[in-house]
Amino acid sequence: MKKLNYGLIVSDFDGTLIDDNQQISEKVRKSIAEYVENGGIFAVCTGRMLRSVLPRVRALGLKGLVIASQGSVIAEIESGNVIRLNGMPYQSVVEICKTLEDMNYSFNVYADNDFYTNIPKDNEYLQLYEQIVGVEGIYVGEKMSDFIAHERLYCQKVSVLIEKTERDALYAELKKRLGASFDVTCSASVLVEVSPITDNKGEALKFLAAHYNIPIDKTVAAGDNLNDLPMVKAAGIGVAVGNADPALKSVADFVSATNNDDAIAQIIEKFGFA
Repeated sequence: MKKLNYGLIVSDFDGTLIDDNQQISEKVRKSIAEYVENGGIFAVCTGRMLRSVLPRVRALGLKGLVIASQGSVIAEIESGNVIRLNGMPYQSVVEICKTLEDMNYSFNVYADNDFYTNIPKDNEYLQLYEQIVGVEGIYVGEKMSDFIAHERLYCQKVSVLIEKTERDALYAELKKRLGASFDVTCSASVLVEVSPITDNKGEALKFLAAHYNIPIDKTVAAGDNLNDLPMVKAAGIGVAVGNADPALKSVADFVSATNNDDAIAQIIEKFGFA
């Protein structure tokens, strides 16, 4: 048995664990398996909804817990049982929707195992997104704010699919308008997201560390985008992969290889074992 150095390694999924072709390399798979076989705990913490990420972590052979929806949802991988389900009451979601409607944006709203969209179903960006996450959105033809109010949906987040060149401007504007009450962040170069201010990946990492009885200073967290900032800051060692947003790199303790160059394997090799 190899001696562990850091007992818990938590990785973002898109842009970190998987490559740009949505695949996990054999080298990364073997590194994770070796780390786990020697007593390490490897977990995924993603902005994806549980329905999207659960099949992927099962296919990787992971056990234990998985974190979805920016930390609002925590579930057991093998059984699928949800052990923590947080989110926003419909009144808060209506406020977010009205803000985006006033700005003339179309968007997605996520409620447990479904997401609702007012983006036309023939939109190529929506179709690509649905293909990547493996979930088809439910189209809402009326005003989303009215729909959410009528259905009284308890939701985990609202996201806007946007051109890369427009992302930062929308992020800044939503931070100004909604940042006092909600967590405004970005999980990809084309996504701006609004979620509960009390739920983020940093709080989820702390939950995992406590659950597994591992001191927070013996944890490693790796990510690539702004939604990973709280997690990278909270971990004993915070890692930005080589393809990460510059803002994440600026606060990370270490910058690894890119997601296309087996970043997680490198991170496990460097920090996983003594």
